[in-house]
Amino acid sequence: MHIKQIIIQGFKSYKEQTVIEPFSPKCNVIVGRNGSGKSNFFAAIRFVLSDAYTQMGREERQALLHEGSGSAVMSAYVEIIFDNEDGRFPTGKDELILRRTIGLKKDEYSLDRKNATKTDVMNLLESAGFSRSNPYYIVPQGRVTTLTNMKDTERLTLLKEVAGTQVYEARRAESLKIMTETKNKRDKIDELLDYIRSRLKDLEEEKEELRGYQDKDKERRCLDYTLLHREQVKIAERLDEIEEFRQGGTDNMDESREAFIDGENELAALKDEVKQLCNQMELLKIDRRQLEEDRRESARSQAKVELEVKKLADGQSASEQARQRQEQELQAVKKEMSEKDAELAKIIPDYNKAKAEEVEVKSALDASDASRQRLLSKQGRNSQFKSKAERDKWLRKEIEVLNNTLATQKANRMDADEDVKAVQTEIKGLEKEISGLRERLEGWGGNRQALTEQVTNAKDALERLSDDRKVLRREDDKLESITENARREMNRAEQDLAHSMDGATARGLATVRRLKREQNISGAYGTVAELLQVGENYRISVEQTAGNSLFHYIVDNEATATKLAKALYDNHGGRVTFMPLSQLRPRPANFPKANDAIPMLSKIKYDARYENAFQQVFGKTIICPNLTIAGQYARSHGLNAITTDGDTANKKGAMTGGYIDPRKSRIEAVRAAERWREEYDGHRVRATELRREIERKDQEITAAMGDLQKLEQSLRRLDDSFDPLR
Repeated sequence: MHIKQIIIQGFKSYKEQTVIEPFSPKCNVIVGRNGSGKSNFFAAIRFVLSDAYTQMGREERQALLHEGSGSAVMSAYVEIIFDNEDGRFPTGKDELILRRTIGLKKDEYSLDRKNATKTDVMNLLESAGFSRSNPYYIVPQGRVTTLTNMKDTERLTLLKEVAGTQVYEARRAESLKIMTETKNKRDKIDELLDYIRSRLKDLEEEKEELRGYQDKDKERRCLDYTLLHREQVKIAERLDEIEEFRQGGTDNMDESREAFIDGENELAALKDEVKQLCNQMELLKIDRRQLEEDRRESARSQAKVELEVKKLADGQSASEQARQRQEQELQAVKKEMSEKDAELAKIIPDYNKAKAEEVEVKSALDASDASRQRLLSKQGRNSQFKSKAERDKWLRKEIEVLNNTLATQKANRMDADEDVKAVQTEIKGLEKEISGLRERLEGWGGNRQALTEQVTNAKDALERLSDDRKVLRREDDKLESITENARREMNRAEQDLAHSMDGATARGLATVRRLKREQNISGAYGTVAELLQVGENYRISVEQTAGNSLFHYIVDNEATATKLAKALYDNHGGRVTFMPLSQLRPRPANFPKANDAIPMLSKIKYDARYENAFQQVFGKTIICPNLTIAGQYARSHGLNAITTDGDTANKKGAMTGGYIDPRKSRIEAVRAAERWREEYDGHRVRATELRREIERKDQEITAAMGDLQKLEQSLRRLDDSFDPLR
């Protein structure tokens, strides 16, 4: 046995695959310069044959891989081919191929190109004399000195390892261990056999009991079989009766189905009527609440009016009492005035006579007094002056004094004249003011009556505006209830519609409707289901023919479809299939000219501008009275045929059918959602208009209240201006 060939790749300095051969069966010498890879060559041999490279970490594995320029090496392997002609390796082959592959996360062995475990490889090497603990076949530096210094026991162990007997001793120890374990298991088996023998004895007794039980059980099963056979016969007879009834009821199935559908329609009508009655009841509750508020307000107004009436009645009674008292006082004053007038009539003649006598006496007295004064003056002047010059001087002085006095009197007179003129002017002004006041007093009653009428009219106008606002608010409350009910019905209809399609399509259609409303996209027309009208007799066949195409969205051109699709993608708004009319090119179909084959498009009403879209969906479908005729036309004319019950036959010969629940109609769901959506939008528009009208009424009421306050203020000012005239 010797090494024939060594193949190294990716190991240390050997990046590329290197094949080293041939080797001599005797001695081989490796010669090379420093750094040429001699040590790495022997390391590669030790890497495969010894335990020097076991239990390595990541860094140690990385150190074994080639590290140089170029691409990194992820794994390396060393393969040694042995010549086994002497049969040292117990494989039965003349050649043994041993390979070890290592990477950052793997370490694998293979024998003769087959994966093997490390334990198998090491046992094979041990059997051939390769010792794992002391590999004599690789002698590094210092190993010879260690061998010469060994003890006898260590040399014996080494010789055993060299001779390959260590493996057999290990196997012998394992065999002895297995034999010991086998003996222990045998003892346990003997104990178990004793237990089984005793248990078999018990089982024999139970066997006899079981045999008796089985006999009894057999009799019981015979009785059960007899009873079950009788029940089976009765059930078979009942099944035959049911089958006969079913066969007889098949003929009346259409009538029963029509009766069932009529019952469902009546039930739906009753439900609608119940909803309408509930809505009316809600509206009546609102009316009741509003009327209750009106009643309370009327009661408050009535109480206020009653208080005012009571106040006026109290004031009227007080005024009546005051009037009576004033009349009594007036009578007393008149009586006293008459008495005084009588006394005055008696006194006036005496008074006039006495006054005349007084005037005469006063005149005589004044004349006498003047004469006396002149006489005294003459007497005084004659004795006062000594000479004429002194008298003249005094006279001039007196004349000057008199002139000054006269000037002063003239000035005083002029001032008095001016004062008189001022007083006369003031008197004229006062007379004008008095005349104005008299005129005002005369016209005060008319002005006050006019202002009172204006105040009354303003109050009436304010009450009318308040009543109008109250009516508008009642209508707004009712409309709010109706709108809320329409919103609930719309949400329910949209949920039912969403359940008839997948969630992504429902979200997509909702997003497209929102984009169309917000951006006013005129080229987005609607889904196929929204744009068609079909009679109740052909509704099922139309739904079955269209399938999911009912929710395909029709647009005018490819640009509109691209715009909406991009918006759906950007907003994560779901998925919608668009049908641009400019891109649709439907092919004409060959319809049979017979009364029992009706083109489906002839039973659908739609706008002519959507012709291409409806031709694309329904253009190759005919309606037949039954499935047999439908299958014949489908095969002969290459069309899709369908019955009014929804049974279909295509041009390839496939037929489908079965019961279809008429209550789960997608077209009806679309119509209901669209109807409630339009009703809800209409109620919202009306609610907005009502709120604007209410705001306008509020403004009018505010203006009317301002006018009323101004008129009441004018009336108060008029009353205040009358107080000084009383």
